[in-house]
Amino acid sequence: MTHKSLYKTLLITTLTLSISTFISHHTFAQVFGGEQNPLSVDWRQINHRGFQIIYPTELEKDAQRMANTIGNIYPFDAANFGLKKTSLPILFQNRGVVANGFVALAPKRSEFNTTPPQYFDSQDWLNNLAVHELRHAAQFDKLTNKLSFPMIQEIYFAWMGASIPLWFFEGDAVTIETALTKSGRGRQPSWIMPYRTLLLEGKNPSYSKANFGSDKDIAPGYYQLGYLMTANLRKNFGAAVLDSLLTDIRKRPLRFYPFSSSLKKFTGNTSKEWFEKTQEEIKNQWENQDRQRHSAAYPSLNKKATYATDYFLPKRLPDGSILALKQSKAETAHFVIIDSNKKEKRLFGIGYQEQAWFSYANGILVWDEVRYDPRFRQRSYSVICVYDFRTGKSHKLLPRTRLFSPALSTDGTKVIAVQIDLSNKAELVEIELNSGNIIHTYPNPQTLMLQSPSFHPDGNRITYIGLSEKGKSIWTAEKNQSAIQVLAETRQQINRPQFTHQGVAFNAHYSGLDNIYYLDLTSGEISALSEAKYGAFNASFSQNSTEMLFNNFGLQGYAIAATVFNPQKIESSNFVFFAEAAVAQENNTDIFADIPDSTFISRPYKKLGHLINFHSLSPVIENEYVGGLQLKSNNLLSTASIYTGANYHSDLGRFEYQAGISLKSFYPIINLSYENRPVRTFYTSNKIRRQGDWRENQVRLNAQVPLNLQSRDDYYNFSFGVGTSLTTRYMPENLPANFTQSLNFPMEYRFTISHGKRQAARDVAPRWSQIFRLKYFNQPFDQKLIGELFSIENFFYTPGVAKNHSFLVNFNYQHVTGVHRFATAINRVYGYNNILAKSPLKNTLLFNYRFPIAFPDAELGPLAYFKDLRATLFCHYENFGIESNVYEPKTYGFELRSNMNLLRYDVNVDFGGRMVFVNKVYRQNPILELIFNYSF
Repeated sequence: MTHKSLYKTLLITTLTLSISTFISHHTFAQVFGGEQNPLSVDWRQINHRGFQIIYPTELEKDAQRMANTIGNIYPFDAANFGLKKTSLPILFQNRGVVANGFVALAPKRSEFNTTPPQYFDSQDWLNNLAVHELRHAAQFDKLTNKLSFPMIQEIYFAWMGASIPLWFFEGDAVTIETALTKSGRGRQPSWIMPYRTLLLEGKNPSYSKANFGSDKDIAPGYYQLGYLMTANLRKNFGAAVLDSLLTDIRKRPLRFYPFSSSLKKFTGNTSKEWFEKTQEEIKNQWENQDRQRHSAAYPSLNKKATYATDYFLPKRLPDGSILALKQSKAETAHFVIIDSNKKEKRLFGIGYQEQAWFSYANGILVWDEVRYDPRFRQRSYSVICVYDFRTGKSHKLLPRTRLFSPALSTDGTKVIAVQIDLSNKAELVEIELNSGNIIHTYPNPQTLMLQSPSFHPDGNRITYIGLSEKGKSIWTAEKNQSAIQVLAETRQQINRPQFTHQGVAFNAHYSGLDNIYYLDLTSGEISALSEAKYGAFNASFSQNSTEMLFNNFGLQGYAIAATVFNPQKIESSNFVFFAEAAVAQENNTDIFADIPDSTFISRPYKKLGHLINFHSLSPVIENEYVGGLQLKSNNLLSTASIYTGANYHSDLGRFEYQAGISLKSFYPIINLSYENRPVRTFYTSNKIRRQGDWRENQVRLNAQVPLNLQSRDDYYNFSFGVGTSLTTRYMPENLPANFTQSLNFPMEYRFTISHGKRQAARDVAPRWSQIFRLKYFNQPFDQKLIGELFSIENFFYTPGVAKNHSFLVNFNYQHVTGVHRFATAINRVYGYNNILAKSPLKNTLLFNYRFPIAFPDAELGPLAYFKDLRATLFCHYENFGIESNVYEPKTYGFELRSNMNLLRYDVNVDFGGRMVFVNKVYRQNPILELIFNYSF
């Protein structure tokens, strides 16, 4: 095979793989989003300059502001792609508390999660989202020629995923958000701190490790890698190189590694070569920066781990031990107490947080967690959890709240927290801990976004961060008095202010690196409290304020360190700003400086009128004999999915037609589908094997209610579904006289209940989980076709003998009669396809022991990047207690698998092999099975 033929074959394989990831005949899924809001949300819309802003009524003020902003800044966002306008629906989501945003195709849209995060940039959250996400919209328009073929959006999206690495998409967007604004992540030393730490510690990650990450070490990530590589592209080849790259990729789409090939064309370097040049350059710049500054060494007060581990927010307890929030690649977030010998005691795990946060005082511990609505997962809450060390009990302070960054008073009786309502209005509320009542609300007449408050030791004053488009500022306030701004707006990434001595300590990066600083409230002078080499964060002070505990970042992550309170002069900043060339190229001082203040016509967004939104005519490949086309519709609110299409059966020489709709607005999810299909069967009549054909119409209807609950790091899931169908058959050919003409409303019932714990990155399977699943099918309305199917599946996961090991006991039972007598509704033993059954399947008892072997982070040239190697030992029984060899497993063996990235593509591949040994009574040779799964 020639190289050209090989590349063509691999390209077709990659595209087929990517398209298959997004296209499924049997599902209604969307690539991004897909979750719903409650039906009660009242939606409105503003249309301006090609943008359709869809938003809940509560966000009218922000929607008007952003309609002015988005229409005004898009030409700047897209300027170096030669674009001036676009057409894009933007959906504002305000019911959730997790800050995020994205642009996607199939259907084309953007979503802004409007609730601001507590620790982010020094500018308005929605402004930042707009700059970043509009750059993605411009990228998509450039690559698709503004959707010149609008009905193949899934194919466009799959092709982009197969053609361009994620680091370019995100790195370019971060570069533009930095170049076009006074803020942006490119101006934050902490954002690229892990990469700087690696290089200055002599650890030079491979291209794949820097891009795809590691389950062993700290790693830059594709956002940070992409920012550095795209900013360096602009520095060396000018802003026009980005337009040239995407234009060349669009004009020559069917190539192997199109991005790397186009990059080679314009820069003389492949992707990997450009990575190596960029890494060498940034390393030299960071080494030069490090030589120019003084840094102190701080011994770690925690034990050294063999993999990246974080000990967030250290706090000295009265007995001298240290309380911290620990998490790592091997463990989910949990509280630990560390004694003077660095010995750890685990307390308990907690649920998901957007950022690590807790507060301790007088035997009380509080923290915030994200909790989702049981059914409508676009709606989530930020709740305050409380733990009492004296009683050992914990509880949720208030249900269904939007409270962030809680901090305790010194006596542990009050909590101060940020409250953000559905209109994005922020307030500081003081809550009595015992009753949960809000006892005071601090006014916010400046309508600032508020962050990370804390109490003065006397409990009568507070300090907090105020955020606006001008930057971040520090404020203090007392009840019934006007708040005082003690630090003017700055672009410094300041956070976590707290009173100590005669002033306020806080995080910032005045010297060009993140450290802890002190603001004297009497003189207004700012001084340094730490001189960390890579970054210092999260200071806490002893009761006499002489000791400062803090997080000192290093090669293993966020460690615990201590120093004495000793304010020093701040070193001059020598921050290495990699986007400096991009800023000069954009030549914009502030794109938010001249935003109009127009008022636009706002109209109701009628859900029923926007139910249908066809976006893609996509290929469907069922198997080697069946393939066709499918037309798909997804509405922008993700409440209705529709498809219709046709497949051709090459083995039968006939077409199949189908259509379906899924309605997800209501508490139950309702699915209705129709199929008209050819069917072929073989039967024996008078000892002669015959072939029979017919066509049939089938209508299926089912409803499902999924519910999800949380309690700290425990998750509970409930699901109940019921379904039925009607099948009518016609055009019989060569079939017996007793051929069944219709199947009248067979009933299906499904019930699942499960419990599990949060999983760490290194967990190869759940370490503690229970699942119970029940199915029941019968024929109550068709006496001609009687029969039942009843099955029960039980999964019981327990921890293994070592960390990240998992042991599964899975017992399954089924009872089938009548028309269901040949059905299989339970898990089979491994290798069953190659083993002749001795009796009808009644039950299976499966034992699996899964464990990681190594985390090599090994790059095998351009072929593969291996993140882990893991194994499974299994022993499987079938018809346990029924067949004569009751104590002998039917199959047993082992499997070896690895998570990897093949050919430097972003697709994550689970590849491996399984050796199945069969009980000798079956006279079956060992079976080798290959395992291949993939995901994005």
